[in-house]
Amino acid sequence: MLMIRAIIRPEKTNVVLTELMGAGFPAVTRLDVFGRGKQMGITLGDIHYDELPKQMLLIVVRNEDKDDVISIIMRTARTGEGHFGDGRIFVTPVEEAYTVSSGKVEL
Repeated sequence: MLMIRAIIRPEKTNVVLTELMGAGFPAVTRLDVFGRGKQMGITLGDIHYDELPKQMLLIVVRNEDKDDVISIIMRTARTGEGHFGDGRIFVTPVEEAYTVSSGKVEL
């Protein structure tokens, strides 16, 4: 299993979640987060915004589903070619997952 962490623009969250659900990936955790990328925030007029609001989606998938989920996120979260701030995707292994209500472990 793999954990996919996608940090995306808040205005793209609903379309990403809709597409994931339609493709058979309904189990997603969504968090409000703040951060900045390589551009270190943005400046508008005299005001510098150091941390920008984003959404982080956490999705645990089978290894063979990784490419499909990443493709959906990339396609639906992108605002245009070369636009800064569209987000990042991180993939890490999940060794075990437990269902609290049943106590079952998934490998």
